[in-house]
Amino acid sequence: MRTASVSKSRTVCPIDDELTGATVSIANPRNGIASACTRPPNRPGTRRAQWAHGQCQRTSLDTGNGPPMPSLTRVPRSARKPADDRRAEFERRVLTAVEDLLADGTPFTEIAVQKIAAASGAARSTFYRYFPDKSQLLIRMAELATTDLFAAAELWWSAEHTDQQAGVVQAMRAMIGGFRDHRYLLLALSEVASYDREVGAYWRSRVTTFAELVRARLEAERAAGRVGQQLDPRATALVLTSMVERTISVAFAAETGIGDEELAEALGRAIWLVIYGDAP
Repeated sequence: MRTASVSKSRTVCPIDDELTGATVSIANPRNGIASACTRPPNRPGTRRAQWAHGQCQRTSLDTGNGPPMPSLTRVPRSARKPADDRRAEFERRVLTAVEDLLADGTPFTEIAVQKIAAASGAARSTFYRYFPDKSQLLIRMAELATTDLFAAAELWWSAEHTDQQAGVVQAMRAMIGGFRDHRYLLLALSEVASYDREVGAYWRSRVTTFAELVRARLEAERAAGRVGQQLDPRATALVLTSMVERTISVAFAAETGIGDEELAEALGRAIWLVIYGDAP
């Protein structure tokens, strides 16, 4: 006759009973193995039958009434990454996957969602949880890819310009470097924005926001007498932002024979002369 052994586990029951924290040993009728179950204090409105039917959570434990030990199968809540960190990590994987797929010359519109999901190590259902459609995907990837690019330009427009033309050239270097790092995605963005209403609206809004920053700075420079009074801040902001955006896009869309340094120097000089070329 087999002797029942005591399982080294305790069943922590969420269902109440009239006993206060009592621990009982229940034998499994199939294998004769007993397990300990702690019943919490009784509260009105609970059903003892639920406890008896085994609606409990099991956690590893010493035999008897010893302290509970960590589960070997469930990751402790405190050890899990916050939702924002998990999302950021997933978005970085997707960005890398999209750029790798674009690098072989495949147009963005021809890349299937399933292929992007597989390349990023995610299920298709997970992908759609974050990105309802490919337009939203491209918009979010563009936000990630242009963060540093715009930050470099915004830094120069917010500075004192004591370093004169060298400062704007340095800003152009940073922008060109950022574009090169994400050139396949940003060229796809430029193409899709020309016919996708949602993507186009996003990109125009992003560029317009930057142009407003430029306009505000030019107005302040004119009010302070540091630029010519004939300079029109709004029109000049449009010219400068369009010039930089289009020039960098064209330089990367085809082989021009112009290096990054030459391009940065030319853009920096053009911007400086447009703003300060006829300063008093």
